[in-house]
Amino acid sequence: MDPKIFQEETVWETKLSLPLVNRGKVRDIYAVGDNRLLIVTTDRLSAFDVVLPTPIPCKGKVLNQISLFWFEKFNRLVPNHVITDNLNHTGLGDDFIKEFGNVLSGRFILVHRAKPLPVECVVRGFLAGSGWKDYLKTGKVCGHALRPGLRQCEELLEPVFTPSTKATVGHDENISFNKAVKLIGRDLAQEVKRLSTQLYKEGVEYAKTRGIIIADTKFEFGLLDDKLILIDEALTPDSSRFWPQETYKPGQDQPSLDKQIVRDFLEKSGWDKTPPGPALPQKIAEKTSTAYVGVYERLTGRDLL
Repeated sequence: MDPKIFQEETVWETKLSLPLVNRGKVRDIYAVGDNRLLIVTTDRLSAFDVVLPTPIPCKGKVLNQISLFWFEKFNRLVPNHVITDNLNHTGLGDDFIKEFGNVLSGRFILVHRAKPLPVECVVRGFLAGSGWKDYLKTGKVCGHALRPGLRQCEELLEPVFTPSTKATVGHDENISFNKAVKLIGRDLAQEVKRLSTQLYKEGVEYAKTRGIIIADTKFEFGLLDDKLILIDEALTPDSSRFWPQETYKPGQDQPSLDKQIVRDFLEKSGWDKTPPGPALPQKIAEKTSTAYVGVYERLTGRDLL
Protein backbone atom coordinates (compact mmCIF):
# COMPACT_ATOMS: atom_id res chain seq x y z
CA MET A 1 0.00 0.00 0.00
CA ASP A 2 1.32 3.42 -1.00
CA PRO A 3 2.66 5.20 2.12
CA LYS A 4 1.37 8.49 0.62
CA ILE A 5 -2.09 7.43 1.83
CA PHE A 6 -1.18 7.99 5.46
CA GLN A 7 0.51 11.29 4.61
CA GLU A 8 -2.69 12.63 3.06
CA GLU A 9 -4.29 15.41 5.07
CA THR A 10 -7.70 14.23 6.23
CA VAL A 11 -10.82 16.35 5.69
CA TRP A 12 -13.16 16.33 8.70
CA GLU A 13 -15.50 19.06 7.46
CA THR A 14 -15.56 21.76 4.84
CA LYS A 15 -16.48 25.44 5.04
CA LEU A 16 -17.03 26.56 1.48
CA SER A 17 -18.27 30.00 0.40
CA LEU A 18 -21.59 28.46 -0.71
CA PRO A 19 -24.92 28.02 1.13
CA LEU A 20 -24.74 24.88 3.27
CA VAL A 21 -27.79 22.68 2.66
CA ASN A 22 -26.86 19.82 4.97
CA ARG A 23 -23.92 18.40 6.87
CA GLY A 24 -24.65 14.69 7.02
CA LYS A 25 -22.78 11.85 8.66
CA VAL A 26 -20.23 11.77 5.84
CA ARG A 27 -21.14 14.39 3.22
CA ASP A 28 -21.25 18.17 3.26
CA ILE A 29 -23.85 19.41 0.74
CA TYR A 30 -23.92 22.94 -0.67
CA ALA A 31 -26.38 24.74 -2.95
CA VAL A 32 -25.13 25.96 -6.32
CA GLY A 33 -28.07 28.04 -7.49
CA ASP A 34 -31.57 26.60 -7.22
CA ASN A 35 -31.14 23.38 -9.17
CA ARG A 36 -27.66 22.05 -8.43
CA LEU A 37 -25.77 20.74 -5.40
CA LEU A 38 -22.07 20.46 -4.67
CA ILE A 39 -21.56 17.27 -2.64
CA VAL A 40 -18.28 16.92 -0.75
CA THR A 41 -17.43 13.50 0.68
CA THR A 42 -15.36 13.97 3.83
CA ASP A 43 -13.25 11.46 5.74
CA ARG A 44 -15.80 11.19 8.54
CA LEU A 45 -16.98 7.70 9.41
CA SER A 46 -20.21 6.74 11.13
CA ALA A 47 -20.93 3.40 12.75
CA PHE A 48 -24.17 2.35 14.44
CA ASP A 49 -25.51 5.77 13.35
CA VAL A 50 -22.90 7.70 15.35
CA VAL A 51 -20.17 9.80 13.72
CA LEU A 52 -16.84 8.76 15.22
CA PRO A 53 -14.21 11.39 16.09
CA THR A 54 -11.45 9.70 14.07
CA PRO A 55 -11.26 10.54 10.35
CA ILE A 56 -10.15 7.78 7.95
CA PRO A 57 -7.36 8.85 5.54
CA CYS A 58 -8.53 8.97 1.89
CA LYS A 59 -11.98 7.61 2.75
CA GLY A 60 -13.87 10.49 1.13
CA LYS A 61 -11.87 10.26 -2.07
CA VAL A 62 -12.46 6.51 -2.26
CA LEU A 63 -16.23 6.83 -1.79
CA ASN A 64 -16.45 9.61 -4.35
CA GLN A 65 -14.27 7.94 -6.97
CA ILE A 66 -15.85 4.47 -6.61
CA SER A 67 -19.30 6.02 -6.97
CA LEU A 68 -18.22 7.85 -10.12
CA PHE A 69 -16.82 4.57 -11.49
CA TRP A 70 -20.14 2.76 -10.96
CA PHE A 71 -22.29 5.71 -12.09
CA GLU A 72 -20.45 5.63 -15.42
CA LYS A 73 -20.68 1.84 -15.68
CA PHE A 74 -24.42 1.82 -14.91
CA ASN A 75 -25.32 4.85 -17.01
CA ARG A 76 -26.79 2.68 -19.79
CA LEU A 77 -29.19 1.13 -17.24
CA VAL A 78 -30.30 4.20 -15.29
CA PRO A 79 -29.39 7.90 -15.45
CA ASN A 80 -27.72 9.46 -12.41
CA HIS A 81 -27.45 12.87 -10.79
CA VAL A 82 -23.82 13.65 -11.73
CA ILE A 83 -23.08 16.78 -13.75
CA THR A 84 -19.29 16.92 -13.34
CA ASP A 85 -16.39 16.07 -11.05
CA ASN A 86 -14.14 18.61 -12.79
CA LEU A 87 -13.87 21.81 -10.77
CA ASN A 88 -13.11 23.81 -13.91
CA HIS A 89 -16.51 22.80 -15.34
CA THR A 90 -18.60 23.86 -12.34
CA GLY A 91 -18.81 27.55 -13.23
CA LEU A 92 -17.77 28.47 -9.69
CA GLY A 93 -15.01 30.83 -10.78
CA ASP A 94 -11.25 31.11 -10.45
CA ASP A 95 -11.26 32.58 -6.93
CA PHE A 96 -13.37 29.70 -5.59
CA ILE A 97 -11.14 27.13 -7.28
CA LYS A 98 -8.00 28.81 -5.96
CA GLU A 99 -9.32 28.88 -2.39
CA PHE A 100 -10.95 25.44 -2.19
CA GLY A 101 -9.41 23.42 -5.02
CA ASN A 102 -7.01 21.46 -2.81
CA VAL A 103 -9.59 20.40 -0.24
CA LEU A 104 -12.11 19.42 -2.94
CA SER A 105 -9.69 17.51 -5.14
CA GLY A 106 -11.02 13.99 -5.81
CA ARG A 107 -13.81 14.22 -3.25
CA PHE A 108 -16.59 16.34 -4.78
CA ILE A 109 -19.29 16.09 -7.43
CA LEU A 110 -21.63 18.69 -8.84
CA VAL A 111 -25.08 17.14 -9.23
CA HIS A 112 -28.63 17.86 -10.29
CA ARG A 113 -30.86 18.60 -7.32
CA ALA A 114 -33.28 15.68 -7.38
CA LYS A 115 -36.12 14.89 -4.98
CA PRO A 116 -34.92 11.83 -2.99
CA LEU A 117 -37.33 8.94 -2.56
CA PRO A 118 -38.03 8.21 1.14
CA VAL A 119 -36.98 4.58 0.68
CA GLU A 120 -33.49 3.05 0.77
CA CYS A 121 -33.10 0.16 -1.62
CA VAL A 122 -31.14 -2.64 0.05
CA VAL A 123 -30.23 -5.77 -1.92
CA ARG A 124 -28.76 -8.83 -0.19
CA GLY A 125 -27.07 -11.62 -2.11
CA PHE A 126 -25.37 -13.32 0.84
CA LEU A 127 -26.56 -14.16 4.35
CA ALA A 128 -24.58 -11.72 6.52
CA GLY A 129 -24.92 -9.03 9.16
CA SER A 130 -28.43 -8.26 10.37
CA GLY A 131 -29.79 -10.60 7.69
CA TRP A 132 -27.97 -13.53 9.26
CA LYS A 133 -29.24 -12.59 12.74
CA ASP A 134 -32.79 -12.29 11.37
CA TYR A 135 -32.52 -15.69 9.67
CA LEU A 136 -31.31 -17.39 12.85
CA LYS A 137 -34.33 -16.05 14.74
CA THR A 138 -37.06 -16.39 12.13
CA GLY A 139 -35.84 -18.39 9.13
CA LYS A 140 -36.46 -15.23 7.12
CA VAL A 141 -34.60 -12.09 6.05
CA CYS A 142 -36.78 -9.00 6.39
CA GLY A 143 -39.86 -11.12 5.77
CA HIS A 144 -38.39 -13.15 2.90
CA ALA A 145 -38.66 -16.86 3.77
CA LEU A 146 -35.43 -18.74 3.00
CA ARG A 147 -34.75 -22.45 2.86
CA PRO A 148 -33.59 -24.03 6.14
CA GLY A 149 -29.98 -25.01 6.80
CA LEU A 150 -28.25 -22.00 5.27
CA ARG A 151 -24.85 -21.11 6.69
CA GLN A 152 -23.51 -17.73 7.74
CA CYS A 153 -22.31 -15.74 4.71
CA GLU A 154 -23.74 -18.29 2.28
CA GLU A 155 -24.78 -17.05 -1.15
CA LEU A 156 -28.53 -16.91 -1.71
CA LEU A 157 -30.09 -18.55 -4.76
CA GLU A 158 -31.41 -15.13 -5.78
CA PRO A 159 -30.74 -11.70 -4.25
CA VAL A 160 -33.52 -10.37 -2.02
CA PHE A 161 -34.77 -6.78 -2.05
CA THR A 162 -35.22 -5.50 1.50
CA PRO A 163 -36.17 -1.80 1.50
CA SER A 164 -35.88 0.46 4.52
CA THR A 165 -37.00 3.92 5.49
CA LYS A 166 -34.35 6.63 5.36
CA ALA A 167 -34.00 8.01 8.86
CA THR A 168 -32.64 11.53 9.33
CA VAL A 169 -31.98 10.69 12.98
CA GLY A 170 -31.38 7.25 14.47
CA HIS A 171 -31.61 3.90 12.74
CA ASP A 172 -33.12 3.17 9.34
CA GLU A 173 -36.08 0.82 9.71
CA ASN A 174 -36.56 -2.26 7.53
CA ILE A 175 -39.95 -2.20 5.86
CA SER A 176 -41.99 -4.58 3.72
CA PHE A 177 -42.38 -4.10 -0.01
CA ASN A 178 -46.03 -3.24 0.62
CA LYS A 179 -44.98 -0.44 2.98
CA ALA A 180 -42.64 0.85 0.25
CA VAL A 181 -45.62 0.80 -2.13
CA LYS A 182 -47.58 2.95 0.34
CA LEU A 183 -44.70 5.42 0.58
CA ILE A 184 -43.87 5.89 -3.12
CA GLY A 185 -46.60 4.12 -5.13
CA ARG A 186 -46.66 0.69 -6.75
CA ASP A 187 -45.10 1.64 -10.09
CA LEU A 188 -42.12 3.41 -8.53
CA ALA A 189 -41.65 0.68 -5.92
CA GLN A 190 -41.59 -2.02 -8.58
CA GLU A 191 -39.17 -0.01 -10.71
CA VAL A 192 -36.67 0.67 -7.91
CA LYS A 193 -36.84 -3.00 -6.91
CA ARG A 194 -36.13 -4.07 -10.49
CA LEU A 195 -33.34 -1.54 -10.97
CA SER A 196 -31.70 -2.16 -7.58
CA THR A 197 -31.61 -5.90 -8.19
CA GLN A 198 -30.25 -5.45 -11.71
CA LEU A 199 -27.54 -3.01 -10.61
CA TYR A 200 -26.52 -5.29 -7.76
CA LYS A 201 -26.32 -8.35 -10.02
CA GLU A 202 -24.24 -6.52 -12.62
CA GLY A 203 -21.98 -5.11 -9.92
CA VAL A 204 -21.51 -8.57 -8.41
CA GLU A 205 -20.58 -10.10 -11.77
CA TYR A 206 -18.06 -7.37 -12.53
CA ALA A 207 -16.54 -7.45 -9.02
CA LYS A 208 -16.01 -11.23 -9.30
CA THR A 209 -13.68 -10.58 -12.23
CA ARG A 210 -11.64 -8.37 -9.87
CA GLY A 211 -11.54 -10.93 -7.05
CA ILE A 212 -14.14 -9.22 -4.85
CA ILE A 213 -17.48 -10.46 -3.53
CA ILE A 214 -20.19 -7.84 -2.98
CA ALA A 215 -22.36 -9.44 -0.31
CA ASP A 216 -25.01 -6.73 -0.08
CA THR A 217 -25.52 -3.07 -0.83
CA LYS A 218 -27.82 -0.06 -0.65
CA PHE A 219 -28.95 2.25 -3.45
CA GLU A 220 -30.84 5.52 -3.31
CA PHE A 221 -33.00 6.99 -6.06
CA GLY A 222 -34.58 10.36 -6.68
CA LEU A 223 -36.89 12.10 -9.11
CA LEU A 224 -35.59 14.77 -11.47
CA ASP A 225 -38.36 16.35 -13.56
CA ASP A 226 -40.46 13.29 -12.67
CA LYS A 227 -37.79 10.97 -14.07
CA LEU A 228 -36.20 8.30 -11.86
CA ILE A 229 -32.44 8.67 -11.41
CA LEU A 230 -29.71 7.09 -9.26
CA ILE A 231 -28.38 9.44 -6.55
CA ASP A 232 -26.12 9.48 -3.46
CA GLU A 233 -23.44 6.77 -3.83
CA ALA A 234 -23.07 3.43 -5.57
CA LEU A 235 -21.44 0.18 -4.38
CA THR A 236 -18.95 1.77 -2.00
CA PRO A 237 -17.30 0.31 1.13
CA ASP A 238 -19.73 2.48 3.16
CA SER A 239 -22.88 1.21 1.47
CA SER A 240 -21.82 -2.39 0.77
CA ARG A 241 -20.07 -5.43 2.21
CA PHE A 242 -16.94 -6.35 0.26
CA TRP A 243 -15.13 -9.65 0.84
CA PRO A 244 -11.95 -10.96 -0.82
CA GLN A 245 -12.95 -13.80 -3.11
CA GLU A 246 -9.76 -15.78 -2.50
CA THR A 247 -10.52 -16.33 1.20
CA TYR A 248 -14.31 -16.73 0.95
CA LYS A 249 -15.63 -19.67 2.97
CA PRO A 250 -19.30 -19.88 4.03
CA GLY A 251 -20.10 -20.86 7.61
CA GLN A 252 -18.03 -18.13 9.25
CA ASP A 253 -17.33 -14.40 9.28
CA GLN A 254 -15.39 -13.16 6.26
CA PRO A 255 -12.40 -10.80 6.18
CA SER A 256 -13.81 -7.34 5.50
CA LEU A 257 -12.77 -4.78 2.93
CA ASP A 258 -15.26 -2.21 4.17
CA LYS A 259 -16.69 -0.46 7.24
CA GLN A 260 -17.17 -3.81 8.99
CA ILE A 261 -13.56 -3.49 10.21
CA VAL A 262 -14.68 -0.60 12.42
CA ARG A 263 -17.96 -2.23 13.42
CA ASP A 264 -16.12 -5.36 14.56
CA PHE A 265 -13.69 -3.30 16.65
CA LEU A 266 -16.55 -1.35 18.25
CA GLU A 267 -18.54 -4.51 19.05
CA LYS A 268 -15.62 -5.74 21.13
CA SER A 269 -14.76 -2.34 22.67
CA GLY A 270 -17.52 -2.22 25.29
CA TRP A 271 -19.00 0.96 23.76
CA ASP A 272 -22.78 1.13 24.30
CA LYS A 273 -23.44 2.56 20.79
CA THR A 274 -24.72 5.88 22.07
CA PRO A 275 -23.04 9.25 21.36
CA PRO A 276 -20.34 10.26 21.68
CA GLY A 277 -18.50 7.57 19.77
CA PRO A 278 -15.03 6.49 20.86
CA ALA A 279 -11.84 7.45 19.07
CA LEU A 280 -10.38 4.67 16.93
CA PRO A 281 -6.84 3.37 17.50
CA GLN A 282 -4.47 4.44 14.74
CA LYS A 283 -4.03 0.83 13.58
CA ILE A 284 -7.81 0.45 13.07
CA ALA A 285 -8.02 3.75 11.16
CA GLU A 286 -5.08 2.72 8.98
CA LYS A 287 -6.45 -0.79 8.44
CA THR A 288 -9.78 0.71 7.34
CA SER A 289 -8.09 3.23 5.06
CA THR A 290 -5.96 0.48 3.51
CA ALA A 291 -9.06 -1.65 2.89
CA TYR A 292 -10.98 1.22 1.28
CA VAL A 293 -8.13 2.24 -1.01
CA GLY A 294 -7.42 -1.40 -1.84
CA VAL A 295 -11.04 -2.00 -2.89
CA TYR A 296 -10.98 1.09 -5.11
CA GLU A 297 -7.74 0.12 -6.82
CA ARG A 298 -8.77 -3.53 -7.19
CA LEU A 299 -12.19 -2.72 -8.63
CA THR A 300 -11.12 0.05 -10.99
CA GLY A 301 -7.56 -0.94 -11.87
CA ARG A 302 -6.57 2.67 -11.14
CA ASP A 303 -4.32 4.26 -8.52
CA LEU A 304 -6.18 6.55 -6.13
CA LEU A 305 -3.29 8.99 -5.60
